[in-house]
Amino acid sequence: MPSSDAVKDVDAALVQGEEPPSKSRPLDHVLIVAAAIAYIDEQGLPGLTMRRLGAMLGVEAMALYRYVSGKEELLDAVVDELVEGMRLDDAVADAPHDGWQDFLQRLAHGVRRVALRHPKAFPLVASRPPEAPWLRPPLRSLDWVEAFLSGLRDEGFTDEAAVAAYRAFTSFLLGHLLLEVSALGADVGPLDVLDDGAENPGGLADFPTVRRLRRGLSEEHSGAEFEEALKDLLDRLALIRSEHADQ
Repeated sequence: MPSSDAVKDVDAALVQGEEPPSKSRPLDHVLIVAAAIAYIDEQGLPGLTMRRLGAMLGVEAMALYRYVSGKEELLDAVVDELVEGMRLDDAVADAPHDGWQDFLQRLAHGVRRVALRHPKAFPLVASRPPEAPWLRPPLRSLDWVEAFLSGLRDEGFTDEAAVAAYRAFTSFLLGHLLLEVSALGADVGPLDVLDDGAENPGGLADFPTVRRLRRGLSEEHSGAEFEEALKDLLDRLALIRSEHADQ
């Protein structure tokens, strides 16, 4: 499936009100999904409707239903596009070539690039039903989970250690990246960060320590924190691998 980047120029033209797809390019599933991602990137997820997407594409909403059954299927397709788009990332490996830690580092950074490229769409990865109920976001496609587990097995992980690594790795990624995209304007529901009181200092009157440390709490260190947390995770997985190997 082509990534949204592959049709970025087409999306930009549509957003700017240029020729609709019926005149410049035939309407199809790929174009509809790419336009949905472009809309979410620009306007946010809550405002996306089939009618608004149709207007963006220069067609009636009913024309979209020839390619997607409805908004639910459209959102599932958006998630598929975001997750599978990592396959077009040259820095992401689909199997370990220079050790399992390099493999996981590349995969983690690939997921983070997706999140930072599409922060307002990324929460869908956490909320849409996966292919199987036991798959965990953000690695929720069977292809990626197979690559992850088989890659670690090839690197000496037992079945139990590979599963434990999958759980720890996905928990780390999801928790960190949802917080990071929320700071970039993503609607992540209950994860939305509380107002730090900058406009209403009185709101922190009952929390003197928070008030005193507010400036430090609001500093942006996401990149460094990601690297440090990823290193800690890899050290933990190395220990898990060693412990299971000794059993």
